[in-house]
Amino acid sequence: MLEHKRVPYRRVDVLTLLHPLAVRLRGFDAGGETRSAGGRRTLPIRFGDLLGTVPALAGDGRRVSTNRQIARFLDDRHPEPALFPADPEQRQAVEEAERWANEALQMAARRIALAWAVRDPAGASRSGGDGRMGYLLYRGALTRRLIIPHIGRLIFAVDRTSDRELLAGLPPMLDRIDAWIADGVLGGGRLNAADFMVAPSLALMLYRPDILPLLEGRPALELVDRLLPEPA
Repeated sequence: MLEHKRVPYRRVDVLTLLHPLAVRLRGFDAGGETRSAGGRRTLPIRFGDLLGTVPALAGDGRRVSTNRQIARFLDDRHPEPALFPADPEQRQAVEEAERWANEALQMAARRIALAWAVRDPAGASRSGGDGRMGYLLYRGALTRRLIIPHIGRLIFAVDRTSDRELLAGLPPMLDRIDAWIADGVLGGGRLNAADFMVAPSLALMLYRPDILPLLEGRPALELVDRLLPEPA
């Protein structure tokens, strides 16, 4: 969203698993999020919701957490190009898609990627070394192989049996995204906040080689290719 609005920024990376404490010490909070994974609010999720979360943005004397709050902060401070339509009905549709992507799609994408890491730690570590969003969680291959499966089990409540259920739930989600694209809510001539919520979750799932065939030929794949293309 920052690049879309051509707002200069400096990126600061914090270590995965330590990020709730790191952002809290920098004056951020969790933005009022209440998350669950597979219907469970694991202790680490509760801890993150209590302390802090990423992404977090500091600017103009403000500290803002979560994608949704950052989108509104950016539109307030840098109105063009707008992340929300001026028309009230169109804005309502965009906000509905954005809310669903934040509450349902984002967690499903994390659990789909992590269930694969639990099932095939070596394969997930190799594929997670580079992708549409760079390396996945950790730069080092051995660190990814050792730690990411534990993140999946302990934080996001996935195990070796989770894959079938998670993948069965993916086509209806993709159908919903495609329908929003057909209606012009997503993927229109002017990108909006919902586009920037949906595309990264799809990009995360695409670290799994077996996910691409489920998206091929769909408008949803065109959307993620538009915002987060495969690295050259």
